[in-house]
Amino acid sequence: MTSNIKITQNSETEKLTLVQAVNRGLEDVMSEDSRVIVLGEDVGVNGGVFRATEGLMDKFGEDRVFDTPLAESGIVGTAIGLAIAGFRPVAEIQFMGFIYPAVNQIFGHAARMRNRSRGRYFLPMVIRMPYGGGIHAPEHHSESYESMLANTPGLTVVIPSNPIDAKGLLIAAIMSNDPVIFMEPKRIYRAFREEVPKGVYQIPLRQANVVQQGKDVTIVAYGAMMRPVLEARDTLEREGISTEIIDVRTIVPLDGNTIVESVKKTGRLVIVHEGPRTSGFGAEISAHIMEHALLHLLAPVQRVTGFDTIFPYSILEHHYLPDKRRVIDAVRQTMAF
Repeated sequence: MTSNIKITQNSETEKLTLVQAVNRGLEDVMSEDSRVIVLGEDVGVNGGVFRATEGLMDKFGEDRVFDTPLAESGIVGTAIGLAIAGFRPVAEIQFMGFIYPAVNQIFGHAARMRNRSRGRYFLPMVIRMPYGGGIHAPEHHSESYESMLANTPGLTVVIPSNPIDAKGLLIAAIMSNDPVIFMEPKRIYRAFREEVPKGVYQIPLRQANVVQQGKDVTIVAYGAMMRPVLEARDTLEREGISTEIIDVRTIVPLDGNTIVESVKKTGRLVIVHEGPRTSGFGAEISAHIMEHALLHLLAPVQRVTGFDTIFPYSILEHHYLPDKRRVIDAVRQTMAF
């Protein structure tokens, strides 16, 4: 089953936030392909809790954008059935912390269907979910458990860090013939705007982005953690430290080659993510470097992460989340080794 979505990107741009880029990506793809369907809690009438799907029901009707019961297992199960039937569903889980009732559908069916059917069935479906902290949310609204999803063979896990990537990666995910988990860092939904190309365009999945070339240390991050990394860069450059910054974008399958080649050049690596430290995805990146670039390392790999605790209530979340200071400290440590 192939997508009939046409690439219609032109030279025009519009200044969008990340959440607006998600909305525009959905709108543009739905205009090109009637098989794309949006479903989830409050995605229709209210346009989603963060307004990521605002206006889509008015434009495409209730048959293609519809509200579901508060039943995450049902949302994902319905999307699986739609995908098998030839549609390209985009299911929204309102917050990542609400995913647990749907884990059986995701792990036991969505991730396994191609293998289970020996390639007979494909699941061209996307599961969108806001994730991460930083918005003073209550319990179950700030989880960052991407490693749990990354540990599931059969899933592609994508995390954008800016509006251009958000639109291009989402379109590529919808055009994929395999299930994609699309994690949106809600902390930066409206943090900044940038010029985003109009029309349908793709940013390839499974391809990291070298945001900045450098020679002293490689810093790898994704999602909202790109912001403190870029803030730290300015301070480090004033100290004479040249940083090479890589945005992972697709954590699974990981573009390990881009990271390995960077570490071979710089000899040092700092990994930043907001999920818990133990078994966090930074550990996988570190292990990959140990296997493929050990003799090029000039210092131990440093990880700047969240802590091994349940995400705290809002009064303490600024202590939990990695920030500019912690990134700078980690870089200084690896440079001083």
